[in-house]
Amino acid sequence: MVIFPNAKINIGLNIISRRSDGYHNIESLFYPVGAMDALEFVEHQEAGDTDIFTGSGLQTGCRADDNLVIKALTLIRKEYNIPALKIHLHKAIPPGSGLGGGSSDAAFLLKYLNRYFKLGIKLSRLTEMALQIGSDCAFFIKNEPAIVSGRGEIIKDTAFSLKGKYILLVHPGIHVSTAETYSLAEPRDSGQGMSQLIHKPLSSWKNMIRNDFQDIIINRHPLIGRIIDDMYEDGALYCSMSGSGSAVYGIFKTAPGSKKYGDHWKWSGPL
Repeated sequence: MVIFPNAKINIGLNIISRRSDGYHNIESLFYPVGAMDALEFVEHQEAGDTDIFTGSGLQTGCRADDNLVIKALTLIRKEYNIPALKIHLHKAIPPGSGLGGGSSDAAFLLKYLNRYFKLGIKLSRLTEMALQIGSDCAFFIKNEPAIVSGRGEIIKDTAFSLKGKYILLVHPGIHVSTAETYSLAEPRDSGQGMSQLIHKPLSSWKNMIRNDFQDIIINRHPLIGRIIDDMYEDGALYCSMSGSGSAVYGIFKTAPGSKKYGDHWKWSGPL
């Protein structure tokens, strides 16, 4: 079976408070976008065979055993009898970009193992399992726009839509440590919740909806700020860094050009 796990962007990311378990409470609108990885799994038929995991495309920089896909397979096997598999992951979403590619890969594997082997796992249980793998994984089980809070386990559906708009994603190849970024972020009271802010006119988002990580990362990597400025100059309605970075996105009325962004990884398409 071949599946195509997609990326997401964060529209706003507020750090609400630090938690006693070492995580942070956040609030953000998670919105799925069309940039995708490709993930294939087939049964490894021969008796005594073990799993084979291979990769291609962009380099993840982690050992196979540490890949979230393998963690998802290990987790589901604790409760269900899954035979040996051959798995191939082609990475097209940049790892460590704030676009959720690894989390999506893991969540999609859970969903499609459930479907392929007819395990009958309910959506709520799949979501619980995904959360054990990573905070962003749970979102990708339904994979629909949602206000996400807590450490990622509270997922509230929203009717909000950007249909008819276009997005440009640019990843400058800068590695950002999520753990380090969280340690530097100061919790704050945003005053208004995301569920109210997203219904303001897009033209007002620039001054109202913010990513609490963005200024921290731009201070260390000014290139990210320049990319945001360039997108606004090109007519973007709203631009932001996604997650803890370092990918940047711009939302446009019409299909944007991307020549200005040189050799950086880029993806654009309709929302």
